[in-house]
Amino acid sequence: MAARTALVYDEEMTRYKLLWVDPACKVEVPERLTVSYAALKARGLAARCVALPVRGATDEDVLLVHSEEYLEAVKQTPHMDLEGLMKFTQQYGDVYFHPNIYHCATLAIGATLQLVDSVMTGKVRNGMALVRPPGHHSQRSAANGFCVFNNVAIAALYAKKHYDVKRVLIVDWDIHHGQGVQYCFEEDPSVLYFSWHRYEHQSFWPNLQESDYDTVGKGKGLGFNINLPWNKVGMNNSDYLSAFFHVLLPVAYEFSPDLVFVSAGFDSAIGDPEGHMCATPDVFAHLTHLLMSLAGGKLCAVLEGGYNLTSLPQSVCQTVQTLLGDPTPEMSGLDRPCLRCSQVNSSRLLIPFLTTRGKHTLSPGLVLVALAEGSGVDVAAWAQLTSLLQGVAQGRMLTLMQVGPMAAPIITAAASLMGEPTSALGPTGTLIPEDARVLERERKRLQGRWGLLQTAEPPRSIRTSPQLLG
Repeated sequence: MAARTALVYDEEMTRYKLLWVDPACKVEVPERLTVSYAALKARGLAARCVALPVRGATDEDVLLVHSEEYLEAVKQTPHMDLEGLMKFTQQYGDVYFHPNIYHCATLAIGATLQLVDSVMTGKVRNGMALVRPPGHHSQRSAANGFCVFNNVAIAALYAKKHYDVKRVLIVDWDIHHGQGVQYCFEEDPSVLYFSWHRYEHQSFWPNLQESDYDTVGKGKGLGFNINLPWNKVGMNNSDYLSAFFHVLLPVAYEFSPDLVFVSAGFDSAIGDPEGHMCATPDVFAHLTHLLMSLAGGKLCAVLEGGYNLTSLPQSVCQTVQTLLGDPTPEMSGLDRPCLRCSQVNSSRLLIPFLTTRGKHTLSPGLVLVALAEGSGVDVAAWAQLTSLLQGVAQGRMLTLMQVGPMAAPIITAAASLMGEPTSALGPTGTLIPEDARVLERERKRLQGRWGLLQTAEPPRSIRTSPQLLG
């Protein structure tokens, strides 16, 4: 495979804008796409990607998620005058229509499906679709939150239909809850949806009770919807990494998806007028890297929000360069996460993540991993561990392996270090109670020193031993 990362972009998707005064919608501008693509070109990242042409979505594509009545209504918007567009817009919440928006919305779907086709046929391993309008708020019969059609939800069902994909993971790191995606899959156990979002006890848009942590799916889909509501602003890199380590990744590895989608909203980055968060653009490189160990590396990132025209292109570039296989940058300001920002806690740890948490907090200059015969680490786990640890120390890593009948782990480590996709861990089984107790004791012993291990405030009487402080 000559190049493994696709980029889907077409200037045509910039050809609509707000035609009247609406303070709620003024941040959604065509420049969101143009500055992002210009940054990718300026850094030489666009030239390293496989450029995929966009296509328009068919009615069949749209109807995978949306009602025929809604589709036909949106089809009429190119023929409406300004008064008609304003009246049509008033049916929905925080969205606007334009004579060209239907055309752009079908291109946004088509661009996402082009990416799915290329990933699933092996033309590329992963990629990013720079699309507009975004999609994760739109519902079966309603536009919402700048979104007309639900690009990622349509793409997930398209992949299941055309490529017999059994399990899909959707990770939504936009600052707003993607309620449209949640509604689409809340009864579907074949799609795991994870969303973190600004919530502030339901005072932040879209102000829904079902955006809270206790909405976990319905019926057969119970447990396959994970909401992580931020109940204050100012979340930083530590909070985002902690959410992945403590909540998402253990569940995602057990779910073992065949395909990963990222609803890549960068309004969760510092400086965004919607998010008011403090996470820097380079955190998205690390989040992307952590997801690339799933699904054999088959990952489709699709642009959602992001309204600061400085942090947005920086975040897009960090995501794409990680998809290309570049080393992740060193992050500064890693400290303990805010333990009161959410009502979600999970203390279940997997061995690889215990190691990676500490490394992220330490920010080492080199990672050294040793494997001896009889260690009990199987080939799949070794591959995952090797892959995950490449996300720290800017990819500087040495592996030491005992000489002997260990050809499979050696080959696995070499392939992982060369950027080859890792295989799934397989069934995780039940954690042995004794192991669970050991891991929990280890976490409690270390959390006074390593902030990202914390899931609760340590008792004031506990002091970390001098030996641990090193």
